[in-house]
Amino acid sequence: MKKLLIVTLVLVSTSLWAQEAKKAAEKTGPTITFSEEKFEFGEIAQGDKVSHTFNFENTGTEALIISNVRTTCGCTVPSWPKEPIAAGAKGKIDVVFNSRGKMGAQNKVITVQSNATNAQARVALVGNVLPPKPKTDGSGN
Repeated sequence: MKKLLIVTLVLVSTSLWAQEAKKAAEKTGPTITFSEEKFEFGEIAQGDKVSHTFNFENTGTEALIISNVRTTCGCTVPSWPKEPIAAGAKGKIDVVFNSRGKMGAQNKVITVQSNATNAQARVALVGNVLPPKPKTDGSGN
């Protein structure tokens, strides 16, 4: 009976130690934290461009390296820092959405790929593109 109790205690303590080690490992490394995950630009006329800056901070313990930023279509163009972002430092991703040829509700997702513990972070531009206004010839007709 004593042997069974000792074996049980050893197994339980080993399991608890492994869980604590896993939790500690999860807390290390870079982490990208955005100040906002969605920017609502409201209503714009077709053909207008919307620019926005998504600010972020590396809230992790190691340098953050952004390897790529992808968008859902070519109408949305991102630019991002190519150099490592130190732990505790801030950065920004600039995005320009061109509404030419677009109409109606828009939800442009920007996927940020990095070495962060949250390796694929996402932010979005959301709004509505109004149809183009009819052109007039200036004669009042």
